[in-house]
Amino acid sequence: MPNYKREVYLKPNVVIEPLIDKWYAWSHLISPCTAAMNIVERHIKIMESFILAPNVHEQAVKNPKMLGGPFMDLPPDRTGIVNDLLKTTLESRKSLIELANGIRELNRLLLGEASGFGLENLYERIPSLLRGYVELFYDLNGNPGFRFFEALLYESAFYDESTQSIALWLTNNDRRPFCLSTPRLADSQAIDIPIPFNRDSIDSLARMKRKAKDFETIKQELNIPPEAQELFATFFTEEAPGAYLPYNGNKIRMRYFGHACILIETDGISILIDPLISYYGYHSTVEHFSDYHLPEEIDYVLITHNHQDHILLETLLPLRHRIKKMIVPASHTGKLEDPDLKRMFKKIGFQNVTAIEEMDVIKFDDLTITGIPFTGEHSDLNILSKSCYLVSINSFKLLFFADSRIVEPELYHNIQKITGDVDVIFLGMECDGAPLSWLYGPLMPSRLSRDKDSSRRLSGSDCSRGLALVDIFHPKEAYVYAMGQEPWVEFISSIKYTDDSNPIIQSDMFISKCKEMGIKAERLFGEKEILYAKS
Repeated sequence: MPNYKREVYLKPNVVIEPLIDKWYAWSHLISPCTAAMNIVERHIKIMESFILAPNVHEQAVKNPKMLGGPFMDLPPDRTGIVNDLLKTTLESRKSLIELANGIRELNRLLLGEASGFGLENLYERIPSLLRGYVELFYDLNGNPGFRFFEALLYESAFYDESTQSIALWLTNNDRRPFCLSTPRLADSQAIDIPIPFNRDSIDSLARMKRKAKDFETIKQELNIPPEAQELFATFFTEEAPGAYLPYNGNKIRMRYFGHACILIETDGISILIDPLISYYGYHSTVEHFSDYHLPEEIDYVLITHNHQDHILLETLLPLRHRIKKMIVPASHTGKLEDPDLKRMFKKIGFQNVTAIEEMDVIKFDDLTITGIPFTGEHSDLNILSKSCYLVSINSFKLLFFADSRIVEPELYHNIQKITGDVDVIFLGMECDGAPLSWLYGPLMPSRLSRDKDSSRRLSGSDCSRGLALVDIFHPKEAYVYAMGQEPWVEFISSIKYTDDSNPIIQSDMFISKCKEMGIKAERLFGEKEILYAKS
């Protein structure tokens, strides 16, 4: 083990990978109800399938057409370890497995018994473990439903911080198994540290990317066992990183970090949108910014919606100590498919979280952030935790649409009457999208037919829908982003395009049409920096 004579830094290519039950942590594994359904309907089923036919999984992950499918990217000789994980899950997660069964039972009760008459007599028939955690209701068409008191569930035995951990390991490339279908098993080159996500010691470790600290102190803070200390020591170096050069210009600087991640800086104020950053410091064939290009303090982090490629805890947890305020879409529905993001982030240690409603305005000196309605891309589910953002600096306006699908242009005519025209538009054009079941299948009470499932997609805008926005907001510049093309995004998005892929064809058409109209347009990839004069 190295004998460090000075304080040390965390190496730039150390991954701080958040895990729950040894699976890659994303937002639906934190909220108790969505976690319950994903454990039962995703994790357990994938593990059982792998144990029965590991060779089928091995062949499937080699097929590009199967990318993102329910197949473990593991060799067959790891079947025994997967079997051990399954047994551990069945034992340690009994309460959430029972919760999932209770949710399904409640669905059956309402479908069979709630026929338009009063619901009060059904409360005594609610599964016992759900009593006191749900409210029954009808919508105005008489369809029965229920909502959770999510705040109470977080304070119950259904929320178990002991299942949370971080895996530390060194990486030198972007190759990683698809995160939703492959757990992180024991690895001689990784250390799995059992620690709840809200602990300050994660912040202490993350700070060491830029600020040196005594090695023995961080080892004790993270309670590294003796058998892991030699490997743990290899994650650090006495070599200081290059100094961060803050932006001190008098313009607005836009930096694209890949996928949907954009940094806006001006007058000492920084805004980071949908952080998904390749910050591991290894050489890549794709030029890109890393976390070393982020400010020491980030004034605002904006989250557009609750999908795993826009809320990446692997990026957000190490940045937590640098984030002054987080802005998330508001949602208080209590519906299974729409967990409360503000509550989730606060539960895992983010302190200053604001939920923004549609057309709400947050103002700071000459900067305003406006929540803009976000439509589509959620398979026609009634999900409210989604927001586009208008960032206005003086009179210069940047409009971020993320993956919003412009299903009704008239909505944006109404918005434009309030906001006026904008200078720059950022639009996601992954216009094919996966079917509903790919992400939300574990939450569904029954399986949709294939044709219905295929018709309800997680899709962004195509060319015609993008041009509708251009016609409404008259931007001077239009950028296609959030396409999942960067190699460091593939493990979370499972996207691999060719020149013949429809999203590429549609975005090429959009860019061409914009240029014909005299609008500067480009599909962003890797990294991009633009300076704008303030209006």
